[in-house]
Amino acid sequence: MKKLIFILLSLVLIAACSSDDEPEVQETEDGKKLVTFWHAMGGGPGEAIDAMVEDFNNSQEDIHVEAVYQGSYEELLNQLRAVGGTEEAPSLVQVYEVGTKYMSESGFIEPVQKFIDEHDFDISSFEENILGYYQLDGELYSMPFNTSNAIMFYNKDMFREAGLDPDNPPQTFSEVKEAAEALTVESNGGTEVHGFSILIYGWFFEQLLANQGAHYISDDNGRSGPGDEVLFNDEAGLTIFEWLKEMHDAGTLGNYGRNWDDIRSAFAAEKLAMYLDSTAATRGNVESADFEVGTAYLPVPDGMEPQGVIVGGGSLWMTNGIAKANQDAAFEFIKFATSAEQQAKWAGATGYFPITSEAYDEAELQDVYDEYPQFLTSVEQLQNTTLTPATQGALMGVFPEARSIVENSIEALYQGEDPQELLDQAAADIEEAIQKYNRLQDED
Repeated sequence: MKKLIFILLSLVLIAACSSDDEPEVQETEDGKKLVTFWHAMGGGPGEAIDAMVEDFNNSQEDIHVEAVYQGSYEELLNQLRAVGGTEEAPSLVQVYEVGTKYMSESGFIEPVQKFIDEHDFDISSFEENILGYYQLDGELYSMPFNTSNAIMFYNKDMFREAGLDPDNPPQTFSEVKEAAEALTVESNGGTEVHGFSILIYGWFFEQLLANQGAHYISDDNGRSGPGDEVLFNDEAGLTIFEWLKEMHDAGTLGNYGRNWDDIRSAFAAEKLAMYLDSTAATRGNVESADFEVGTAYLPVPDGMEPQGVIVGGGSLWMTNGIAKANQDAAFEFIKFATSAEQQAKWAGATGYFPITSEAYDEAELQDVYDEYPQFLTSVEQLQNTTLTPATQGALMGVFPEARSIVENSIEALYQGEDPQELLDQAAADIEEAIQKYNRLQDED
């Protein structure tokens, strides 16, 4: 009898422990499954997310998605670190592309491949070059959402005034350099118009490397191993730094710092003739300009065939500290958000491009592309990209820190320091950061 009582008490304790371990299902007051969605989209893209969420909530009666703006990508990630793996975490979180390795190793996410398999969700129409970035060991860890790449914007009116062909933008480094010389306008001993510029942002350095087929780090850009050796201080990286330095020293490249608004304002004010930006700026650039805006592929060093671009933007990650019922509800929203209809609306409203090819058949998006043909440049550039470890992009747990190191190097470059020495020091500093990160991962 005592033995039977002991067994029964043990079963009760096991059941109680199991109950405590299982996260509580989160519901609204009216019994709907609650999906909390953290994002980093302000302005127009934020409004587009709110519209998408409202469409989803109105489309069914069982789930309610609550979109919560958390500031910049960096601010959002800091908030997530504080609650990741707990019931306080959101159901879904939008993280920028360079957070991929960190998120995959964080311990507080569930790969979306699990839900793709469980829901038998067909992703065959999704763009291969977009999926390629977020796939690790053949599995999709997060769902691509806001996807962009880097393109060149230019003032077609200025091209005409300078005697350049507005329908034949420069394609190589030397062509950009020559066009910048023709477009730069000096007045009263100063520069009134700079021919070219590039934001001091590590992403553009990464893009220009990938377009050469060059790797940022070893082990297939960190995709087949630890990637603890930095490779960009070779010919590919030096070519970029020397190109920027030559134009800066000649006064044809304007330095607008690290603030996106500053370089975009200079372009809109016709103080800048050509510059590199994200395709997400396309609609804003066209609508704010009093001139004809042109768009072009990223330039490539002379004598090289462009290999293409790395996708930018962000993706949606499923957290693992919430109940399975809430995870499944969150995946229903993912399926909705990645549908052809919603992707067409999203692309037309923001300038990000669809992750599924089926969205291009939607009349709403075709109408937008008819009105803004500049949107098509980034789409075609992505579709012409050769998917390799170079264009998949590097995977590093310290990518935000690495970008900051590269940005500091570009600032020093404009102050007259030696390109090769700067690249070598940046490589050494990033390698040290990678090694520290890897040691911490091993200790965990």
